[in-house]
Amino acid sequence: MPITFFLQSTRKPAPIYCRIREGITVDAKARTKFVVNPEDWSKAKGQPKIKDASGKMLANELEDFKRKLTARLNKRQPDEVINSDWLKTFINPPQQAQPMPGNLVDYFDRHIELMRAEEAQGKIRSGTVKKAHVDRQLLARMQADTGTPIMIADVSPDFAERFEKYCADNGYAPMTIARTLRYIKTVCRSARKKGLHTHPMLDEVKTAKPQRSKPIHLTFDELELIEQSAMPNDHLDNARDWLLISCYTGQRVSDFLRFDKSMIRIENGKQLIEFTQVKTGKIMTLPLHTKIIELLQKRGGDFPRAISDQRYNDYIKEVCRIAGLTKKINGSRKNPVTNRKETGIFEKWELVSSHIGRRSFASNFFGTVPTSLLVFATGHSTERQFLEYIGKTDTTKAMQLADYF
Repeated sequence: MPITFFLQSTRKPAPIYCRIREGITVDAKARTKFVVNPEDWSKAKGQPKIKDASGKMLANELEDFKRKLTARLNKRQPDEVINSDWLKTFINPPQQAQPMPGNLVDYFDRHIELMRAEEAQGKIRSGTVKKAHVDRQLLARMQADTGTPIMIADVSPDFAERFEKYCADNGYAPMTIARTLRYIKTVCRSARKKGLHTHPMLDEVKTAKPQRSKPIHLTFDELELIEQSAMPNDHLDNARDWLLISCYTGQRVSDFLRFDKSMIRIENGKQLIEFTQVKTGKIMTLPLHTKIIELLQKRGGDFPRAISDQRYNDYIKEVCRIAGLTKKINGSRKNPVTNRKETGIFEKWELVSSHIGRRSFASNFFGTVPTSLLVFATGHSTERQFLEYIGKTDTTKAMQLADYF
């Protein structure tokens, strides 16, 4: 059967089409994977003009394509129908589906690959993918250290016990162990939905909720102390102002460190800041506290200088140490050597991190500002979630109600 090539477009570059003809019974055409600029194509000869090395290379590639197509046509079955669909299938053969791996670490790789595709479509956040990757790395270390493959079908209450012991022996915090085990269980359930064999007792894997350290916050008295303390240099003064702003807006570090004066507008004499939360995508409009307005006036109407999350974390610890927050309390911090969470008795400044501003706002104003307005300001989904966040219970609300009786 005669095989020819041609262009159907004048755009640059234009796709090259292939055509197979044989009398009136066969007339198939399809787009190939090759492209060329129209001025470099000979319409009369149906091939690229050999003007340089790239033209010669394209001509060789088309000739090779033609040779393979001819070989395939010569091997066709007597009842095989040659049409455009047949030609498209030859050009783009269907991909063979890869079998799902039974090894849990390998399945995590496939799972994360699918998550990245969802991230690219905006369906999930990048932080979700990062957490899955961290869990995968922990499993890979356990597999390497024990010298035993971890199979999806192995995840059972017995595996959970071995996993918890391995993590505890390697200094992982109870909260991290519980969270990771819950996610492993979720991934195994995903594998089961895809037809992979899981342990009959997978659903019996229990992940006890570890006792959380009591959440810490900066009281109004401590904020006053921080505000009045002289900082030895500009970068600590800058970080101190960001810390105060976080404590009077209740926003996440990913949001407040992006604040600038272009986000501020005045309505009915009130200064409001409008922004979109990075984590939730919610459009937020909040009034600026008088303390924040004073800080902006100090800087000629501007917010403090932008800094990275990591530097902010480091600087505010030093700010709080200089301000004298040295009382020893129970809490958890990230060990500077192992980079893992540890629980113990520390000076308060050591427990300060970028999240403390959000918690301080919620804790300090709880009981004086209606809870519904605080939930709106922090962006929590429910009031119960907000109360858990600041370490309060429904009993707290009951006692507040008792004040009215």
